[in-house]
Amino acid sequence: MSTPQTPETPGNFAVPADSALPGWLGSLPKAWQPYAMLARLDRPVGVWLLFLPCVMGLGFARFGTGLHPIDLLWIVLFLIGAIVMRGAGCTWNDITDKEFDAKVARTAARPIPSGAVSVKQAYLFLLAQLGIGFLVWLALPWDAKITALLALPLVAIYPYTKRVTWWPQAWLGLTFNWGVLVGAATASVITPPTYLLYFGLVLWTIAYDTIYALQDREDDALIGVRSTARLFGRQAVLISFGFHLGAAALIALAAYAQGAGRLGAVTALAFLAHGAWQAITLKTRGEEKALAMFKANVQAGSIVAIGFLIAAMVPQSSGSRVFADHETVPPAVDMPFGLKPAQPSAPRHPYTWFASDLEKALAAEAEKRGDPGAPSPEQ
Repeated sequence: MSTPQTPETPGNFAVPADSALPGWLGSLPKAWQPYAMLARLDRPVGVWLLFLPCVMGLGFARFGTGLHPIDLLWIVLFLIGAIVMRGAGCTWNDITDKEFDAKVARTAARPIPSGAVSVKQAYLFLLAQLGIGFLVWLALPWDAKITALLALPLVAIYPYTKRVTWWPQAWLGLTFNWGVLVGAATASVITPPTYLLYFGLVLWTIAYDTIYALQDREDDALIGVRSTARLFGRQAVLISFGFHLGAAALIALAAYAQGAGRLGAVTALAFLAHGAWQAITLKTRGEEKALAMFKANVQAGSIVAIGFLIAAMVPQSSGSRVFADHETVPPAVDMPFGLKPAQPSAPRHPYTWFASDLEKALAAEAEKRGDPGAPSPEQ
């Protein structure tokens, strides 16, 4: 554990030994290091776990219509939003939990309890991150804007849930996976199967955050912090896999209802297999592997996100036909800041080239016969 510093001596701030990116964090200017740690920029797993549901929602809403070039911009905006909003959430969590963090060995070296950042400085940093998030929010379609705003109460309340309920992991699941609704609202509309996917991902979060909380069970018991890891006791690993199993079932059901076809089923099975590997590893190699298995859930989430994107790009078979369907106009695609794509002008003849030429030939033949009611070949 680092020796606590005061805000007046931030230059003595030490890079934590358990940082996931110690080299990158140590390369930053000394004055920036505590703030990077406050936003958990040196621990990117949380960013991925917040970002991936957004991509899942986007791909999920594109089943049947395919991806659009504008979706690449949405994905970039989702990533920026995930970085700053996850950082803002961690900053808010550390402000509200500063007394608890000071009593837990794993968290005592965090910037606020260690004295590297004052509470006032933390609030200013929080506002700066929210300002960047606001710029991303401005670029979203109107429905996605409203959906994103509804997540703010969930974020604000989360740090207090561990003090009043044994299920803070469930509240975290409601918060962290809200992006699937934002992603769907950005691409199209939030359909009923989207809610099935959302609640499936909530179960997934309960599973992986229970694994994460295994590291703090003893300290949490001493200071009175509640968690599903403490609630489940010795059966925590088995029960967490049960939640992962439930998540896989809801993901498969949602994908089927949305029309993902076989690719949706294969994605859910691969996700389930990853969860089984996590549980087997924890049971055979011990709970000291908890942090590694928690981080491995980035891979589990990537399986679903990539599977859904592929399913959106691959057309589903609808049976063989002698004649092809008529060409249809693609649905309107939302663009940033409320912009609308240019609409092509209507063709002179709203028929195929064969039909229009045949009509012209028949009209010319009727004119030769002297039929006064025949239309002109130029009409």
